[in-house]
Amino acid sequence: MESGIASHGALLAAAPVAGRRHRLPLLPPASPPSVQIQNRLYSQSSLPLKARGVRRCEASLASDYTQASEVADLDWENLGFGLVQTDFMYITKCGPDGNFSEGEMVPFGPISLSPSSGVLNYGQGLFEGLKAYRKTDGPILLFRPEENALRMRIGAERMCMPAPTVEQFVDAVKQTVLANKRWVPPTGKGSLYIRPLLMGSGAVLGLAPAPEYTFIIFVSPVGNYFKEGLAPINLIVEDKFHRATPGGTGSVKTIGNYASVLLAQKIAKEKGYSDVLYLDAVHKKYLEEVSSCNIFVVKGDVISTPAVKGTILPGITRKSIIDVALSKGFQVEERLVSVEELLEADEVFCTGTAVVVSPVGSITYQGKRVEYAGNKGVGVVSQQLYTSLTSLQMGQEEDWMGWTVQLN
Repeated sequence: MESGIASHGALLAAAPVAGRRHRLPLLPPASPPSVQIQNRLYSQSSLPLKARGVRRCEASLASDYTQASEVADLDWENLGFGLVQTDFMYITKCGPDGNFSEGEMVPFGPISLSPSSGVLNYGQGLFEGLKAYRKTDGPILLFRPEENALRMRIGAERMCMPAPTVEQFVDAVKQTVLANKRWVPPTGKGSLYIRPLLMGSGAVLGLAPAPEYTFIIFVSPVGNYFKEGLAPINLIVEDKFHRATPGGTGSVKTIGNYASVLLAQKIAKEKGYSDVLYLDAVHKKYLEEVSSCNIFVVKGDVISTPAVKGTILPGITRKSIIDVALSKGFQVEERLVSVEELLEADEVFCTGTAVVVSPVGSITYQGKRVEYAGNKGVGVVSQQLYTSLTSLQMGQEEDWMGWTVQLN
């Protein structure tokens, strides 16, 4: 799947990787359980599904997909990043036996949920995010959906939840996209954002895993995440609030991780900043991530990014950008990156499913503002990597990485 490029298992290991040097010791020295789970699952992520021991789920997988033929009537030129109600969503449930039933496509709308459900009372829930793109000649492309499936399985183990198999997850994504095909934006006008959601829907009162789980996928056409588009964003470094702590759940995509950043983000936006960059909770000097993005620092021909060691989400766009950068001859280092290095960098950018690549125009830390110069505010490296990755995602150049899945 990854054409011989190292998987996340290699990225999480303590030993140095060629082209990915660790110039500083990684902390903490012992991996917490969540990292051990990641190592075990992501170490297989570069293998074919059969080689990973992935079995077909007990529920049968769909082979004929419902497709909508007409095109939605939207103002594609002014598509922002907000929810647009589409036609259908996918839903399946899992009982105490751990097996998900055969999923079905239902009209998009409210769901029935007990007030004492595990997700409402104890936050037992995970979500994923991926995109579908329309090629100029018509077919639709998914970008690395099996990676999202693997990451959900990692998160589910950490959150004591069953999860769909990789095959059921990918098949459900295909069904949902094709059922909402008319909502996929024209080439270059945006993408169809896909939101898989796994939650403890069964009723509980005492603190315990839910007796029932629901897996849902809904979609929405989207444009740029930041209103600036591919233009510099302005970040403030947060040194009071923290997004995650060692041994916690910062490395999985659980719903509570995102609610906890809302206050700091709200304060930052009221001051005119685009978003918040968090520091580690132990030393309060090493970069972690932005509210919903990974961070990269460029100095000369070296690109550095915080190593994934239990408090940082292993972003799929992050992983892809690292591989693209290596293929273009950049030296990539995954290690501790200090805030001092950030302030002295030539260029800084963020990555994520929603933003893809977002150049950073300025960083403010303890009242000191540092601006990064570039071509109209967009750094050369950011522009190059953005162009390369989006060209792959949208099918504008040959998929030499084998990352896309075409739906006809």
